[in-house]
Amino acid sequence: MLNFIYYPVSAILWVWHKVFGFILGPDNGIAWALSVVFLVFTLRAVLYKPFVKQVRTTRQMQELQPQIKALQKKYSGDRQRQATEMQKLQKEHGFNPIMGCLPVLAQAPVFIGLFHVLRSFNRTGTGMGQLSMSAEDNLNTPNYVFSATDVQSFLDARLFGAPISAAITTPVAQLQAYVTENVPELPSRLNIILVAAPLMIIASIATHFNSRASVARQSEAAAANPQSAIMNKLALYVFPLGVLVGGPFLPIAILLYWVANNIWTYGQQHLVFRKIDAEEEAKKQEAITRRNDNAPKPGARPDPNKKKGSPAALKTADSADDDGDAPEVSLEKPQPKPSGSGGGSTSKPKQNRPQSNRGNSPKRNKRR
Repeated sequence: MLNFIYYPVSAILWVWHKVFGFILGPDNGIAWALSVVFLVFTLRAVLYKPFVKQVRTTRQMQELQPQIKALQKKYSGDRQRQATEMQKLQKEHGFNPIMGCLPVLAQAPVFIGLFHVLRSFNRTGTGMGQLSMSAEDNLNTPNYVFSATDVQSFLDARLFGAPISAAITTPVAQLQAYVTENVPELPSRLNIILVAAPLMIIASIATHFNSRASVARQSEAAAANPQSAIMNKLALYVFPLGVLVGGPFLPIAILLYWVANNIWTYGQQHLVFRKIDAEEEAKKQEAITRRNDNAPKPGARPDPNKKKGSPAALKTADSADDDGDAPEVSLEKPQPKPSGSGGGSTSKPKQNRPQSNRGNSPKRNKRR
């Protein structure tokens, strides 16, 4: 049903096993463990750009939070109008909430695929998804891209004495599948615990610190949101505790997957956030420099030419263009026209003087 996931996951695991098996030996438990770790690194490298987009989307969402709250308050009684305005706001700012979930959504199928592929190396169980094979049939049956020889190599591999696909709670009947001609001893439950328990603790602590780093970068408005506060508590305490509670039921290879994934996340977060912070700081400095360049010096008047597109700058530019086409002005005094019989009068016209109210004063009227 999910072969489109199982085959790619098993193919990547097969490639890395061939690489490390060539160096350390195909039956080496460390070679198989490194194959699982680099399967995780391969996936996270592919998802690097979506992760960067997720970080930018999260920050953009925090910046838009006041506007989102204003829309929710304004259209609290009209859900349809509220959704329309929210989509309009997201479109104006190029905000895509799906990008914030893409890395997590992409990792989930890989986790399921790896769990199934690792579990399919031992198909002697009787539970859900198991084929109830005998140990001999299981040993001679391929597992997706892995041949029967690869299956035997996997069953013979030990990581500090423990099979990497075994869990603390694996029944003894299923542990019998790891007894082969090359390794005739039954895997010890103590060895499985000694390998799985430290991985569970490391995975739990790493999950907590990754969540702690994410929460520390949230804005005050986002952290004050009740829904965000609940999610922060879940990420800080419930999820790490879930690793400890569910760890005994998970194969050692899945615990390796969890540890490797958290290590990559921790390093990638610091790298990406440092890069984005540097970009934002550079933009701020550029804006400050541009503002300082346009600002007038102390004691000097503002220069309108520095403000591109301003009316004064356009007027100055037009004046400069018109200077080349302006006609020459003569500095010689104009000669008066000679008065003649046929000519017009050269006397200045009388100016209309305002009428004085001198004769209408009250004192003069009284004397009269």
